[in-house]
Amino acid sequence: MNSSEFRRRGKEMVDFVADYLEGIEGRQVYPDVEPGYLRPLIPTTAPEEPDTFEDILNDVEKIIMPGVTHWHNPYFFAYFPTANSYPALLADILCGAIGCIGFSWAASPACTELETVMMDWLGKMLKLPEAFLAGQVGEGGGVIQGSASEATLVALLAARTKVVRRLQAASPGLTQGAIMEKLVAYSSDQAHSSVERAGLIGGVKIKAIPSDGKFAMHASALQEALERDKAEGLIPFFKEGNRAPGPEDPDKPRSLISAPVKSDTSGARGRGGGRTDEGHADGAGSREGSQSRVKKRTDLIGAFKLDPLYLKHGHQDSGLITDYRHWQLPLGRRFRSLKMWFVFRMYGVKGLQAYIRKVTVLSLRIWVINIGRSLGV
Repeated sequence: MNSSEFRRRGKEMVDFVADYLEGIEGRQVYPDVEPGYLRPLIPTTAPEEPDTFEDILNDVEKIIMPGVTHWHNPYFFAYFPTANSYPALLADILCGAIGCIGFSWAASPACTELETVMMDWLGKMLKLPEAFLAGQVGEGGGVIQGSASEATLVALLAARTKVVRRLQAASPGLTQGAIMEKLVAYSSDQAHSSVERAGLIGGVKIKAIPSDGKFAMHASALQEALERDKAEGLIPFFKEGNRAPGPEDPDKPRSLISAPVKSDTSGARGRGGGRTDEGHADGAGSREGSQSRVKKRTDLIGAFKLDPLYLKHGHQDSGLITDYRHWQLPLGRRFRSLKMWFVFRMYGVKGLQAYIRKVTVLSLRIWVINIGRSLGV
């Protein structure tokens, strides 16, 4: 495919996507297929000669779409809402074309710096405390993780590393294994299963704390667990709740140590979204990952920082840049912040707020209609 054909096929694909999204409400939400449905429908080996674009697009409709769960369908209520928008899709095209692997500032300065600024934009839109913003010389900041599960795991591993190093500094004879077997983390009994999974990967105990009538973690229950576990010689080091403390509950503990804390706006909600006057955070078109924030970036960087010679560059010690490979599990990363930049600029804060209200009201209406239908009303 040359550039001329790409221009033509690109326009056709945009039309295909627009038609798909415009007519998605008429598609069956969940596919009516059995496991293994796809293999008999496609050849057992790749074609020796090229297929035409028309044949491929036809097969998308005949073979792929019957097995697709349409997450953007307004009648889809499973799991969690996914965000998408036309500006985000356009940015995705540019992201794919640039194709940078932003493991360091030197790998693509714009990829790194735009993400830092976009995370500050989003933090201000969500009215987060200044400590969670990078700014010019801030100690905190944010990073776009690949998923909410990854954000939880990164926070837990960073907290674990900080505690292990602190205890070994105080008692040099302590081995990492001796410390690890005593570490204990806490989560709400309403927390996502990814928290328990992070504990499995991190090799630490996770204890569930009861929640109250508003599904928030009981501060008193957490305090009792802390006192009991400390008396048994365990080492509390991490708390992951089902929601962060707000102005209405300032006494609820946020973390057990001065460790990285994953913002509750990452995960199913808050993917590149905004904040309405009612305080809801949601996405308006940047379904690319989850934001993860820290008050003190050195806690996070200290857990994952490795600087082999082939990744070093002349500006890394300037104090003016960020190498996001130290903020995440993988080394490489896509130019995700382009999608945020497009969405924020093409919607504006007021446009995002209006979008969130519109989608929320529409979802509630459809939900009520479906409940009525199930009740025969």
